[in-house]
Amino acid sequence: MGTNGTTCPGPMKATSNGVFQGENPLDHALPLLILQICIVLLLTRLLAFLLRPLRQPRVIAEIVGGILLGPSALGKSSKFINTIFPPKSLTVLDTLANLGLIFFLFLVGLELDPKSLKRTGKKALSIALAGITLPFILGIGTSFALRSSIADGVSKAPFLVFMGVALSITAFPVLARILAEIKLLTTDIGKIALSAAAVNDVAAWILLALAVALSGEGSSPLTSLWVFLSGCGFVLFCIFVVQPGIKLIAKRCPEGEPINELYVCCTLGIVLAASFVTDLIGIHALFGAFVIGVIFPKEGNFANALVEKVEDLVSGLFLPLYFVSSGLKTDVATIQGAQSWGLLVLVIFNACFGKIVGTVLVSLYCKVPLDQSLALGFLMNTKGLVELIVLNIGKDRGVLNDQVFAIMVLMAIFTTFMTTPLVLAVYKPGKSLTKGDYKNRTVEETNRSNKPLCLMFCFQSIMNIPTIVNLIEASRGINRKENLSVYAMHLMELSERSSAILMVHKVRRNGLPFWNKDKTGNNSSSSDMVVVAFEAFRRLSRVSVRPMTAISPMATIHEDICQSAERKKTAMVILPFHKHVRLDRTWETTRNDYRWINKKVMEESPCSVAILVDRGLGGTTRVASSDFSLAITVLFFGGNDDREALAFAVRMAEHPGITLTVVRFIPSEEFKPENVKVEIIEDQVGSGETRLIDIEAITELKAKIKEQESSRSNSDSESQIVYEEKIVKCYEEVIEVINEYSRSNLFLVGKSPEGLVASGVNLVRSDTPELGPIGNLFTASESISTVASVLVVQQYTTSRPVVGSKNVTIESLVEDSESP
Repeated sequence: MGTNGTTCPGPMKATSNGVFQGENPLDHALPLLILQICIVLLLTRLLAFLLRPLRQPRVIAEIVGGILLGPSALGKSSKFINTIFPPKSLTVLDTLANLGLIFFLFLVGLELDPKSLKRTGKKALSIALAGITLPFILGIGTSFALRSSIADGVSKAPFLVFMGVALSITAFPVLARILAEIKLLTTDIGKIALSAAAVNDVAAWILLALAVALSGEGSSPLTSLWVFLSGCGFVLFCIFVVQPGIKLIAKRCPEGEPINELYVCCTLGIVLAASFVTDLIGIHALFGAFVIGVIFPKEGNFANALVEKVEDLVSGLFLPLYFVSSGLKTDVATIQGAQSWGLLVLVIFNACFGKIVGTVLVSLYCKVPLDQSLALGFLMNTKGLVELIVLNIGKDRGVLNDQVFAIMVLMAIFTTFMTTPLVLAVYKPGKSLTKGDYKNRTVEETNRSNKPLCLMFCFQSIMNIPTIVNLIEASRGINRKENLSVYAMHLMELSERSSAILMVHKVRRNGLPFWNKDKTGNNSSSSDMVVVAFEAFRRLSRVSVRPMTAISPMATIHEDICQSAERKKTAMVILPFHKHVRLDRTWETTRNDYRWINKKVMEESPCSVAILVDRGLGGTTRVASSDFSLAITVLFFGGNDDREALAFAVRMAEHPGITLTVVRFIPSEEFKPENVKVEIIEDQVGSGETRLIDIEAITELKAKIKEQESSRSNSDSESQIVYEEKIVKCYEEVIEVINEYSRSNLFLVGKSPEGLVASGVNLVRSDTPELGPIGNLFTASESISTVASVLVVQQYTTSRPVVGSKNVTIESLVEDSESP
């Protein structure tokens, strides 16, 4: 019994005996918690799906979902709130939510790299300081307006600091996710925003620690000082004592080997112990977890493995509970009357004005263009989880009352919601693309202009590297460095998982894509092996390969490829086929998404495109240039694509180790494609202009062969280019001719051949139309027996749309390792 005569509710039992025993499961802690979790997950995921067309981060759906379940909406029903979220269950719910939040803050700390803060440029540092100082001052000014009206009686000093921190925060994890969604993650503006947000995040946590230290109930200033000094001592202890121990554990987890369960348990135990210590000090349990995440070594396999094991459960299951816990405290109905709504507008205006104006002014001072400055201002105004943490701590400590808390939560939702639309409205990199000086969009045009050839190779994994390196060597042509410019783009999927942001840190570390070299020169990830291969190739040959990385969802990664090809003025983009050969020489789909990417790139590319059907071109190992040899065959039927394949092959034939055979198919007088209607034949034959250009290309080829033969007349060596004409009567003879060259290492074919002979081959149907009829013969037909790789080429034509004219495509690429 309570002292005032009321009956205290008894503690809930953990489990029930079931409805058949006459018990209500919702009167017991475990079944009620399970139901609460299911409702939260269902509602938040549904809202996330509905908000996806607006390109909003998932945190918006989770915050709104929490508010809807609280007293602002569904919680208005006493029956609902007393059944699903009764007061006696909130302790269990809050405890579980905060436990998940502890581990999530550990993951947030993992995303922050202290070393990157040291490398933060003056521009990003100035923007970060402006984005903290002006909003903090406006937050203090706003606190006076609130204290004189709806927040009368609260402690002055803690309230000032809490309001200043709440308005000056930039949510680093949410900002990173927004940048990824709108493809600005690793562009210049994205790098500045992330660097500034990282500095802002660290400063905000320090200010929050100060605010918490000041907000102790009935404590003297000396007590607050002790709390703050003890917190500083804890951080130093973690840096000089805990961090070396964690590094020792990380060194015992080599790349490619499973992580010992003991190490995982030990690390999670350290996180919980640190949280206990900071709670004991009087700051908050979250600080301990965050500090451990920040000092955790980012290099090596251990951090990645730890994230893989912890993240899905924490961010997918436990974290939404925290938003519900916050939403149950948010009652929008407390905002009543003109004064309260006026104060809401004032808070939102000051929050936006401080962040946006402060960031824009400093950005302009740092000579950032106006559109980028505005975009930075909107990006730095992003709020999110960290904002809610600050507000909840303030609410729990009695610094913020219900009305101020509701106003601040609505401010966080509004500022975050408006970020993506406003950034997309003011910043359109697609407009700045210059098309006038981008003339050599095909290999054929590049050969005629005698300009250096620029190629872009895309790859998905390490498996593609040997073939790419051999194809680059084959494309090197004349032994001059200026003759070839190569970009190698690693296609990396950006998933819904927050740890995908860790990929960005790997890609951006030390300003170089792919790799992270420590002082000893050791590399620590599979991406390192990719770069080592290209670096070794650069040293063995005279071709410099500039690695790049595209980080996007699979649905939009083709935009990154096309946009980058436009920026780098490439003549051809080479993509890997979406299938690979198994040991029994049958085809296995690597991932069907890659086929969709290839089709979209072919439709939207600003230059020529080729799909490489790889059967182990040149072997799996790299040999010296002097020992490099390939037998290449071009199957020439006619048309734009076939001429592009021929032009690329002729460029390859400049390499001393390559033998090129050009086979031209000519129909005999009695050639009759089977079961082909006349109108289809006429359509496939091609225009007279195309046939004349084909004849011109063949004439140039013959002249090149004669010139080559005359230059070699004094030696016994054979010509590197052989031209043969094959007169065929039917489709079967085409197959026989192709089989004669089955010992070649590489076939080059056009995607859409033209002419009378090609019209018969076009009857072959396949599930891979992106390879064209000839390419399908090598992958879908059993009539051709060869182990040669195939390069299916599509020439760029002016009728095909240029991606640079689209406003929605924005490059999402890491800076090149070397300047072009």
